[in-house]
Amino acid sequence: MTSTISQTNVSTQLGVALEEGRLAWLALAMTPGLGPRRIVEGMALLEAPSQLFGLPLTEIEGLKFPGPVAQFIFEGRARAAAEQEWARAREHGVDILTYGCAAYPQRLKEIYDPPPVLWVRGEAGLLARAAIAIVGTRHPSPYGTGMAEMLGRDLAARGLLVVSGMARGIDTAAHKGALMAGKPTVAVWGTGADVIYPKENKRLAEEILAGGGAIVSELPMGTFPAPQNFPRRNRIISGLSVGVLVVEASENSGTRVTARCAAEQGRDVFAVPGNVTNKHSWTPNTLIKQGARLTATWEDVWEELSSDVRLEVEGLELARRGDEETANESKGGVGASLLAEPALSSREAIVLEALRQDAALQMDEILDRVETQLTSSEVFTALFELEMAGRIRSLPGKNYVRRF
Repeated sequence: MTSTISQTNVSTQLGVALEEGRLAWLALAMTPGLGPRRIVEGMALLEAPSQLFGLPLTEIEGLKFPGPVAQFIFEGRARAAAEQEWARAREHGVDILTYGCAAYPQRLKEIYDPPPVLWVRGEAGLLARAAIAIVGTRHPSPYGTGMAEMLGRDLAARGLLVVSGMARGIDTAAHKGALMAGKPTVAVWGTGADVIYPKENKRLAEEILAGGGAIVSELPMGTFPAPQNFPRRNRIISGLSVGVLVVEASENSGTRVTARCAAEQGRDVFAVPGNVTNKHSWTPNTLIKQGARLTATWEDVWEELSSDVRLEVEGLELARRGDEETANESKGGVGASLLAEPALSSREAIVLEALRQDAALQMDEILDRVETQLTSSEVFTALFELEMAGRIRSLPGKNYVRRF
């Protein structure tokens, strides 16, 4: 009986120590005047993070913190800010993951200035998985959108975790591609984990969480979008990933920041070639000239992965498929193929054949192309059915483009 009570007390004490440790990391993240690298280096000088709250002022200064910062911590203001932030996060279902946590992603620890604290909504365990970042312009062409969706879908279907920033354009298409494959995806935000940006992606954020994915931020709750937050955010996108894939981006795009971070972090860089007359092809085409892997299909990415990453991904996929086969056997059914699609009706096939992947067609152009085969009402019906089946996308102005 005494032994059982002792074990319970030890477990309770460890739990308290763990919470105190996480709170200490959060306190430093909430302290004005401290950057990520200085926080990590300061904490490395302590035997345990929780010691921070009991240090005299001189020893806090001994962590190489500036005087005002040390005073802020010593007076208890850092702890008070951390406790308030902890309560806000819990209220919104957000988990606090610190550099000292066992669940903190190892790949992120490899970068020069890893975030000391991550605010995570959804499945935090995903962050340890082998991931590919897909990034690009906020104003893509139909070709760029289609390629981002296709590559996001195909890479996710083969077991790689798709990571992006949930910005308009290429980021959004990449996340949607992963969701189309029925796989989780991770969005890294440049706002607080409770501030959706852009607003029109509210539904996408909900779908990411419902699909078993995660939303990640290094910024406190309630942080609204500010221009300086997004370039900083990009180092996390590349840091979580084994490689960064650029689809479309202009010469001065923030995507160049992500590609540069990837190169500095020792990550592979991939790029989808584009039309040289399109300004959004400048960055990917330039990256290819500088040594990035030209990417047209998922195989181009897969071939560049290290053997360790391939084994990791293949192991996860084998385990998943084994679970699915077991479930199918118990149901007496047969599993569907990886990305099975229903057969098209004859009118749907005619309309789909008329559409292009690299450019949108206006309704009148579609009608002209199939006027000898279908009536206008049959075309309208076929377009509706194809869009519902996910084979095509409708764009403003009654324009339609074929999905990859």
